[in-house]
Amino acid sequence: MWVVKLGGSLQRDALLPRWLALLAELGGGRVIVVPGGGGFADQARKAQARWQLGDLAAHNMAVLGMAQSAALLHGLCPALPLADNEARMRELLQSGQPALWQPLDLLRSAPDDITHWGVTSDSLALWLAERLGADRLVVVKSCAIEPGQSFAQLGEAGVLDGEFAARARAAACAIELMHKSELGRARALLQDASLACRP
Repeated sequence: MWVVKLGGSLQRDALLPRWLALLAELGGGRVIVVPGGGGFADQARKAQARWQLGDLAAHNMAVLGMAQSAALLHGLCPALPLADNEARMRELLQSGQPALWQPLDLLRSAPDDITHWGVTSDSLALWLAERLGADRLVVVKSCAIEPGQSFAQLGEAGVLDGEFAARARAAACAIELMHKSELGRARALLQDASLACRP
């Protein structure tokens, strides 16, 4: 099983439909797509700054931003079915379909270890990958990723969130960062994984 996180900045990018089509075409039975919050989550940050809201309210608004992003991606590619909880994700994969996480199950009534801005959709994708026992997490970014940079360095540069590096050190799954232009490499990896799964 793969978890593929599409950065929120792709919402404004002409490559987005191609990524969605690729994951719908080759992700059946093994890929869960995690949407970044993009501009929807940015509005949560602005509202928190304007009204001095607590992190719990901001977290819930950001989660709803991710849910809006999922609705957008599904609207662009209906072949990626929405799933708002783990049971539905597993059900879709078992039926040979990919799944698109609409993370309403992340709404919280009390603070916990994910209800702050140190944890954004990058760490939430890793959190999901670990919960589901995924083999691989692929994080697709729009910004340049310098070869050889550690997750900690990428966190300091703002490419990843502040907790990703620490969470990655404890993760059992393989983690790979990909630039949005690497559609060909993503296709090749997915095709190789598909061949490896055949009896």
